[in-house]
Amino acid sequence: MNAYEEQEYTQSFNIDLWKKLISYARAYRKDLLLLALVMVVSGGIDAVFPLMNRYAVDHFIVPGELAGLWIFALVYGLLIAVQALNVWLLICIAGKIEIGLCYDIRNMGFRKLQELSFSYFDRTPVGWIMARMTSDIQRLSETLAWSLVDLMWGIAMMLTTIGIMLYLNWKLALITLSVVPILVVTSMYFQRIILKAYREVRKINSQITGAFNEGIMGAKTTKSLVREEENLKEFEELTERMRYSSVRAIVVSSIYMPIVMALGSIGTGLALWLGGNGVINNAISYGTLVAFISYTTQFFEPIRQVAHIFAELQNSQASAERVFSMIETEPDVKDSPEIIEEYGDLFTPKKENWPPIKGDVTFHNVSFSYKEGEEVLKNFNLEVKAGQTIALVGETGAGKSTIVNLLCRFYEPTEGEIRIDGVDYRKRSQLWLQSNIGYVLQTPHLFSGTVKENIRYGRLDATDEEVVEAAKLVNAHDFIMKLEKGYDTEVGEGGNRLSTGQKQLISFARAVLANPRIFVLDEATSSVDTETERIIQNAIQKVLRGRTSFVIAHRLSTIKSADRILVIRNGRVVEQGTHFELLRRRGYYYRLYTNQFMEEKEKEIMSQMR
Repeated sequence: MNAYEEQEYTQSFNIDLWKKLISYARAYRKDLLLLALVMVVSGGIDAVFPLMNRYAVDHFIVPGELAGLWIFALVYGLLIAVQALNVWLLICIAGKIEIGLCYDIRNMGFRKLQELSFSYFDRTPVGWIMARMTSDIQRLSETLAWSLVDLMWGIAMMLTTIGIMLYLNWKLALITLSVVPILVVTSMYFQRIILKAYREVRKINSQITGAFNEGIMGAKTTKSLVREEENLKEFEELTERMRYSSVRAIVVSSIYMPIVMALGSIGTGLALWLGGNGVINNAISYGTLVAFISYTTQFFEPIRQVAHIFAELQNSQASAERVFSMIETEPDVKDSPEIIEEYGDLFTPKKENWPPIKGDVTFHNVSFSYKEGEEVLKNFNLEVKAGQTIALVGETGAGKSTIVNLLCRFYEPTEGEIRIDGVDYRKRSQLWLQSNIGYVLQTPHLFSGTVKENIRYGRLDATDEEVVEAAKLVNAHDFIMKLEKGYDTEVGEGGNRLSTGQKQLISFARAVLANPRIFVLDEATSSVDTETERIIQNAIQKVLRGRTSFVIAHRLSTIKSADRILVIRNGRVVEQGTHFELLRRRGYYYRLYTNQFMEEKEKEIMSQMR
């Protein structure tokens, strides 16, 4: 885990953050207005009940009269029925808002993830992203739909109650409310502590989600290395930290609540003591005292509710900070407003303005370094004509993958420029370039679904006939037809029902279906057996004909027919030429090739001896 990547937050209460969060609820303003109306009616009825009780005490109980009781009972029952309807409406409307907001914010988060550059995913563990997209967003939607509404109801209820209390007896009201300043100071103190505690909880929750992800994705490696016990110990340490932080946050919140309740009880006690004296001295009626006690309790009940909501808001702010840190992350690679205006963006392309692509590629004095990292390329120059095949060889970390990632504009040069057909590719849209590039990875990734769906992922509007044609072109058709349901066979999660070679052929067919002008093959045959390598090599020769292609090769025997081979060391080209030209020079490439050739022959002889 790269703990430094987790952003630290220190602001006690971020009003701008909450304004931003509430702005996402604008799409539900009609529902929110209806909900507010329900809350106002509900609060109004709650405020009327103590007055009804006052009327009953002064007109029925104290004088012992029953005249008009049935009308009173009818009105009381009607108010209860309306309040029950309010509660039902509250649950329905708030539930709708909660689900809708959760849906909207998750869509927004997923859209942002599609826009973010490769560098974001290099720095950010999958578990942290998953925590933001699931539990953090869920908490935000719950807060907006329930907690903020309850908070508004509580504040409105308290203000209404204060007004009625002052109307009934302003002296008694002021004495009862004397505990409020102490309550405000206490709340401000606990707010800082509670927010800090919940920030730590959300941070560790992300790490646990990340550990889950790594444990599931690396299950085979764990078992092969017999690391079950060590992994369990590491996970237990993480969950112990989560338990400690969660308990601490809950303890702080639980201390805050009794303090609020105690102060409320003191206020109620003052009202009962002084109001009782007023009844004895005939300063107020018995019914007024009963109503006043009800209002005192009613005033401090919302305060207790607000205190609970207040603690929840601290938790939610911790979630909101994390979600918005992702949603507001700016991509390292992005098109300028002028380019977007002319060519469109990732989601609304203006393909009618896209120029055709020929396939000439130029690297002009290109230098590149990752953020906070050493320089990978320095003044790299390369001229490639349309239709040429360029092979990149060299040891791990030499800069081969960096070159093709820069070509695909997954990253941009720190210095210099890359031109496609003579034009700096930053003067064209990312989607224009990447729609014309077919990228086949060393470790292919397939999505859950059928073989046909995975191939069609290269061009969603492709017909079944075009899917089959692409599969035939890369020599994948024969093995597909031998599967249980042919092209309708489920590949499993990540393609785990297929062999590595089969997955590679399907990913190759997917790239071919898009009919790109530029192909990038990143060690596409290094993880397959010899027979599958031969099939893929035959497919490569057919597919790359007439297209510009960059081939990162581990097995040097696969690039003999390349137009040019670049030997990369420490981000620089140390040798270049055709296969036979480089062999004649007897330099670094010659040593690489002969050593690999001898190793392969040795393996071949050993296999024959068995």
